[in-house]
Amino acid sequence: MKWVNDKAEDVKIAYIGGGSRGWAWGLMSDLAVTEDMCGTVALYDIDKDAAQKNEVIGNKVKELKDCRAAWNYQAVDTLAKALTGADFVVISIMPGTFDEMEIDVHMPEKYGIYQSVGDTSGPGGIMRALRCLPMFEGFAAAIKEYCPNAWVINYTNPMSVCVRTLYRVFPQIKAFGCCHEVFGTQKLLANIVGEVCGLNAVPREDIKVNVLGVNHFTWINQAHYRNWDLMPIYREAAEKSQHDDSPANTDENWMNKHFTSKEKVKFDLFLRFGSIAAAGDRHLAEFCPGKWYLKDPETVTNWGFSITPVAWRKEQLKERLDRSERLYRGEENFELQNTGEEGVKQMRALLGLEDLVTNVNIPNYGQIPNLPMGAIVETNAHFCADSVRPVMAGELPAPIYPLISRILGEQEILVDAVLTRDLNQAFEAFLMDPNMGLPLTEARELFQAMVEGTKSYLGVYL
Repeated sequence: MKWVNDKAEDVKIAYIGGGSRGWAWGLMSDLAVTEDMCGTVALYDIDKDAAQKNEVIGNKVKELKDCRAAWNYQAVDTLAKALTGADFVVISIMPGTFDEMEIDVHMPEKYGIYQSVGDTSGPGGIMRALRCLPMFEGFAAAIKEYCPNAWVINYTNPMSVCVRTLYRVFPQIKAFGCCHEVFGTQKLLANIVGEVCGLNAVPREDIKVNVLGVNHFTWINQAHYRNWDLMPIYREAAEKSQHDDSPANTDENWMNKHFTSKEKVKFDLFLRFGSIAAAGDRHLAEFCPGKWYLKDPETVTNWGFSITPVAWRKEQLKERLDRSERLYRGEENFELQNTGEEGVKQMRALLGLEDLVTNVNIPNYGQIPNLPMGAIVETNAHFCADSVRPVMAGELPAPIYPLISRILGEQEILVDAVLTRDLNQAFEAFLMDPNMGLPLTEARELFQAMVEGTKSYLGVYL
């Protein structure tokens, strides 16, 4: 990297999972509209053909009239080539295929366990971690060897245990996990402010929040718009939601149907515990006892959110593969769009081009004093030149402490199980999950069936 007239040039980004038909395109768009940095994106993927197609797609972005920064995209054969000389490393991978995720999400339904996402918590999240974390061990070792001073940005779920594994293997790594779930809660608060005050389009960035918890089970115990405490009006909205008997979302658009919610889980958790649950209802429900929100499909419908079927994800993948071909062949034009993600903003801040405060997943250095040191927690952090400093969030409020401490205990047992290749210990984490209400015999039967169903990706344990 070099500086020319206050512009960072020859920046190298290594993209692990560079054949992505989603996150990679978003990164291309965000990089193209950033005027003060340019360089090369090395695309590494076990699916080399997918990376090569993204190379072609990415290099066509330079031809767009609204492109403000020329980035060169290059598919590479090895992880070593991608990482050597990298200033930033982006990790965005799918551990396995949707066939394995179908087992993660839907096999537990035979035992009365329902999961709305299945990629972070619950039986599905644990099985996904068993496939994913050995890969992250390899990534951490390679980063240590080829680019130990690079900043590592992880988007892969299960977020917390992925980042924890990076630090367990390479304690000096400069890594953090990014998630946009808190942004959605800021937008909800902005909408409430707009309705109460008659304001239009309050930017979510103007809603200042104190973030604390773990990824996808993140909480807010302070929220302000300017100097206005928003907690009382949020309570009013939560109490009003109790009387909302309108039907759940029946939109025929699959994306709207499976990813929107009425926020009733979020509001109910606030009335239970006095803090704002700051993720989407689909994620929040999975961290709670299964009888609360995921007892059965009818219960899910009554709470106004959806179980996302993996069959839908498979159909969406076909659409994205078709779009990839159209973009690759020039039959569809790439459109620059504001993704709303902050990865590129974070890169700019780390290069010293701006300061930024945003929520990230990093080790607990004391920003949440009553949680274990080193555990991966989600709080705000201050990004500036080559530095990510956690913002002191304060102690986790007493009512939600037992919920979070249980999850952290489960996550630590799970990471230990992966690092020692111990499926018996992984089963202990499986049993600890809040959504696991089965008798021991049935729980073991389900665990063994899920392992058997995905064993082609679990060879390191067998």
